[in-house]
Amino acid sequence: MSFDSYIAPSRLPARRLAALVSISLPALAAAQTTTLPTLDHCAAIGASADRLACYDKLAGRAPAPTESAAKQPAPGAVSAPTPPATSLLAPTGAPLPDNTGEKPMSTLMSKYWELDASDKRGIFNFVGYQPNYVLPLHVTDRINRAPQSPTQVAVQQPDFRRDEAKFQLSLRTKFAQDLPLIGGDVWGAFTQHAMWQIYNGTDSKPFRNTDYQPELIYVLPTAKGLRELPFGWQWRYTQLALAHQSNGQSDPLSRSWNRVYVGAGFERGDWSFTARFNQRLNENIETDNNPDLVSFRGRGEFQLTWAQGLHTASVLYRTSLRNVQYGAVQAEWTYPIFKDQPNSLRWFVQGFSGYGETLTDYNFRQTSVGIGVTFLQF
Repeated sequence: MSFDSYIAPSRLPARRLAALVSISLPALAAAQTTTLPTLDHCAAIGASADRLACYDKLAGRAPAPTESAAKQPAPGAVSAPTPPATSLLAPTGAPLPDNTGEKPMSTLMSKYWELDASDKRGIFNFVGYQPNYVLPLHVTDRINRAPQSPTQVAVQQPDFRRDEAKFQLSLRTKFAQDLPLIGGDVWGAFTQHAMWQIYNGTDSKPFRNTDYQPELIYVLPTAKGLRELPFGWQWRYTQLALAHQSNGQSDPLSRSWNRVYVGAGFERGDWSFTARFNQRLNENIETDNNPDLVSFRGRGEFQLTWAQGLHTASVLYRTSLRNVQYGAVQAEWTYPIFKDQPNSLRWFVQGFSGYGETLTDYNFRQTSVGIGVTFLQF
């Protein structure tokens, strides 16, 4: 028998009333919270998303699905395949950027020179410039055993071997970003290039040649209205630079030159093309170690680069713009050692034919090939 059966009849109504009140109050509160808003109430809401939700509630419309729910495929639906990224800068397997939206598509050239606002990384961040590589095996068909120039006497060299090592270290950093009034960025760069007779134990494995090149570069991105060119190409930037290059030797082996150059960069999909025109700064003939340098090494430089998937390839052509017998051609190819890390170490093959593989050899013709690795892309 329950305890309630012993309650006096006179007390039952009071207890039942208290129970009814305890049940009714939450129900009344819930009913009050579900009261439909009025138009005036919705119109007074400041946030647009909350105001729209209020109108939807007033109209009896179901709330819109969240972004994550909207992206879920319907039951039984087959998802469209995601195209792989062709840029080496994109994560492995990432989709290509959508060039139909408002966000600009980031390209290889834009990432390299930080042309678009979305690619800006600020100042004093050191990144790669020209290819950084180590070639444990570099073989040439000829060795310059008596370097000379019109103002420097011939210097007999040791019995250098035709097989040696070659390496290059090249860095740059941005000194100023988005300059006022004129816009653009100012970069500083330094490149060191060396030939090492590592297999020549007889002569204590000397460095046959080392070149040093500091540069100051101003890069101006092309305005959107001027980018479009025929056949789908785009003009992406213009540059103006001051450069010095020397081999760090004393007379009569000293070689050096100062120059200004103007250049431009163009791209189309996986292809990019750069052009540079050099103007050497004149020196007195008494102090000029190599007065005919531009006639051999070239006044113009043109480079075509292809980067798709895991492969990259480039061809550089240097020309005097006056005589096709001079200048040089250099071809390079890279492929990642670890396919899941395309920006890490990469196999590197380089071929060269012409004048000026080194500054000491600016007037000496040779053909060479080297095999090794490249690193620190940019």
